[in-house]
Amino acid sequence: MSDFEPFYDVNRTYDDNYADGPFGAFAQALKAGDAAGSPAAGSPAESAAVPAGVAGSPASGSPATDVPAGAASIPAGPLLNARYTTAAFRMGFDLAVYKTVRSRAWGCNPFPNVLAVHPKSKTGELTPGSAELDEGVLADTNYQLPISISNSFGVPSRDPDVWQPDMRDAIAAAGPGQLLVPSFQGSRAEGMTREEYIADHVRTARLVCETGAGLMEMNTSCPNEGHNRLLCHDAHLVGEITEAVKNEIGDRPLVVKLAYLPDDLDIERMVRETAARGTVQGFATINTISAKLVDANGDQALPGEGRDRSGVCGAAIRSAGLDMVRRLAAVRDRMGLDFTIVGVGGVIRPDDYTAYREAGADAVMSATGAMWDANLAREIKASLA
Repeated sequence: MSDFEPFYDVNRTYDDNYADGPFGAFAQALKAGDAAGSPAAGSPAESAAVPAGVAGSPASGSPATDVPAGAASIPAGPLLNARYTTAAFRMGFDLAVYKTVRSRAWGCNPFPNVLAVHPKSKTGELTPGSAELDEGVLADTNYQLPISISNSFGVPSRDPDVWQPDMRDAIAAAGPGQLLVPSFQGSRAEGMTREEYIADHVRTARLVCETGAGLMEMNTSCPNEGHNRLLCHDAHLVGEITEAVKNEIGDRPLVVKLAYLPDDLDIERMVRETAARGTVQGFATINTISAKLVDANGDQALPGEGRDRSGVCGAAIRSAGLDMVRRLAAVRDRMGLDFTIVGVGGVIRPDDYTAYREAGADAVMSATGAMWDANLAREIKASLA
């Protein structure tokens, strides 16, 4: 592909993107809004004018949270700071999830972080549990639609002295029918006890509260307890953490971001440990699918120790994301609970949005698809008008 310009430039380092981005149509939306002294077309005013049930307003949101019903949104990941989230609002996205923050500065994995990923299957999708995930999936710089990419950043974070004032600006930029959602996670250091790990989540949630956030998302779906280990695989620990966090944040709704859980019992266990106890008001799922990435010679595609595997996102995980949403919605119905489901994974086109809504998602997010198509929210809303 030579005619695209993602709002995150995959040919630049994370720090360069943080300092100089966003790019493409997102950059133009910021300039247009600044020049006019008011939001650019496609931002708060336009977003609020979409059909009922598409964007809504926070006051009439989805079950249990302030998430706008039917929102077309961007999850944590590519929205690095307030410039990115503000541009997302101006391009008509209803929810903008601020990149996951920590209680301390945390470095990014070495460049490159994003490569194009090419599954072998005829559908171009990766199936959880398939042999290909461990045998190796081709990754290179040949970016093609429908796009799938590696997500190998390591959850970097600025120091709270940097991200707190920036997050306040991001929150203030949301217009009618729009909502800034801060994402956060705890940081596990060598020698840290279980109690200290829980306390770090609470400390970070407190820092988020200080920005004026009305709700927040806790990321349990990135490797944050060692190589390729996910917090969401330990439902009991997630339950302990969310109880402690909820005691800190009070009435603010808490959303938990999940990876793909292959066993229905694991989903039910997560719900029982969190939503059923009132500590969690919603789930966003899925994040990525972990795969071994190789180049054309079969060698490790991403340089550096511990980077033989990477999370894959984009079109390749669409079926897995839909499957997770369907099963989570079934658990919600079976248990008679009222929590929000935010569907994520492989939303590249408007019909992907529709598929997630039909699967049971109250709101739908797109990271990779939105990166390559800044007009995706407008296209989704036009398809529903």
